[in-house]
Amino acid sequence: MRNLKLFTIVGLAAFTLLSFTVLVQSKVWEVPAKYKSMKNPTNAKDKEGANEGKALFAKQCSSCHGKKGLGDGSKAPELKGDMGDFSSSKAQSQTDGEIFYKISEGRADMPSFKKKIPNDEDRWLVVNYVRSLKK
Repeated sequence: MRNLKLFTIVGLAAFTLLSFTVLVQSKVWEVPAKYKSMKNPTNAKDKEGANEGKALFAKQCSSCHGKKGLGDGSKAPELKGDMGDFSSSKAQSQTDGEIFYKISEGRADMPSFKKKIPNDEDRWLVVNYVRSLKK
């Protein structure tokens, strides 16, 4: 009887923690208003910048998000969150500032790239590359 009681308590605790984890991970990724309206200071049509953004994406992002941003990177199966499909209308409907914020700050399995890509302009170039992936 004692073991059954202990098993029940441990089971309820595990269920509660699992439920909380799922709830937190499914929460919408809130982006502060100042980022939503932030304008991209780079020129998306600049070929040199476009090449740099593509190279940074390949080095820093493709292992999770895939070479073409489809969410099918080699590390994607190991991660808990949705890696997204950057070619989708849902991803492309975000403002440049929202994408910049997500790259800069990260969340859960998505790390902050402020240290790996310390130059703000370079992170904006990655935003431009993500834009180029639309269908």
